[in-house]
Amino acid sequence: MSTIEPIRKDVQHPAQVKKYSASLRLWHWANTIVISGLLITVLINSTLTDDHSISSFMKGAFTKAGATVTADEAKSVAHALSDKTWDVHIYFGYALATLLLFRLILELFQPADQKFIRKLQSAWHQFQITKKSRQLAKHELTVKAIYSVFYLLLIIMVVTGLFLAFEDALAAYKSIRHTVKSVHGFCMYLILVFIALHLAGVFLAERKDNKGIVSDMINGGGEPH
Repeated sequence: MSTIEPIRKDVQHPAQVKKYSASLRLWHWANTIVISGLLITVLINSTLTDDHSISSFMKGAFTKAGATVTADEAKSVAHALSDKTWDVHIYFGYALATLLLFRLILELFQPADQKFIRKLQSAWHQFQITKKSRQLAKHELTVKAIYSVFYLLLIIMVVTGLFLAFEDALAAYKSIRHTVKSVHGFCMYLILVFIALHLAGVFLAERKDNKGIVSDMINGGGEPH
């Protein structure tokens, strides 16, 4: 489990703590909120507003109240509730797409020592040239590789999500809708795995030598260890 723990130290300067710009911290926490919203709406639609279960519940509730409602009418209302939840999901999807674009642009303007690509290259370089900090570099390289997969999953989620949101305008590609939807759903599960690993890693790091990672992502870090 230690390989998934984030590291506070800078790979090139082990005595220093990593810095996080205000823009990156804003993106991190905004992304956390948006992804949480996306997952919550999926959970609601697969449980509380599931067409089959909610239509049966509504029909029974109306019957107890003395109203006469057919199965089709109850299903129609349940479907409308489900559509409303998906509308909220789509809005969160637009927010995620905006945040992803913001993160890509931010990478261009980040200070050199805070660029993700630069950090990844630095960890690889340190791992290759020296044995002194090789374990630290290997650890950082593993964590950054996991983050790289996460960014790739975000890109796939956004692209497939936008396809599904604008499927009426993309009618010519209707034949691949099912495949796109399957990829979108599968990536969601992979992102759930990443979130679990990330939370576990942060929890373990806070209990060991890297205590203070969460506060670093709030106040910017950069203070001596």
